[in-house]
Amino acid sequence: MVTTSNVQVTVSLTELGLDDEELQAQVQNLLPQLREVDGVEDADLVAVTDVPEGSKALGGFLLGFLNAEVNPKNLKALFGFLGDRFGNKPIKIMVKAPDGRELNIEASSREEFNFAYQKAQDFLNNSSNSNNG
Repeated sequence: MVTTSNVQVTVSLTELGLDDEELQAQVQNLLPQLREVDGVEDADLVAVTDVPEGSKALGGFLLGFLNAEVNPKNLKALFGFLGDRFGNKPIKIMVKAPDGRELNIEASSREEFNFAYQKAQDFLNNSSNSNNG
């Protein structure tokens, strides 16, 4: 039986144009919902270790960022959830393959979330290729 490694998905809500307090409230509200999505093995705030330029931190965590560990077979459920929740708002998604490659995607409409899911699927299915998105 082949076991597939989970995929790390980082969701950034920093493009929503909220102030720090509203942004943190949005993240805190989203976190328990994210944990309920089929295939999401774990979800948490992103700890401050490698802060992207222009990012803010609060209490040891990046402000506006969530990390989810997802079974690759259930990636569609996660993107569906994000599309339902943020179908008309800009968010950034970073998908990290088990081999360490990363794909950065932005989406701000239901169609873009569907396209982003297809892109992520293609990216994960081509793990033997060294092409970078």
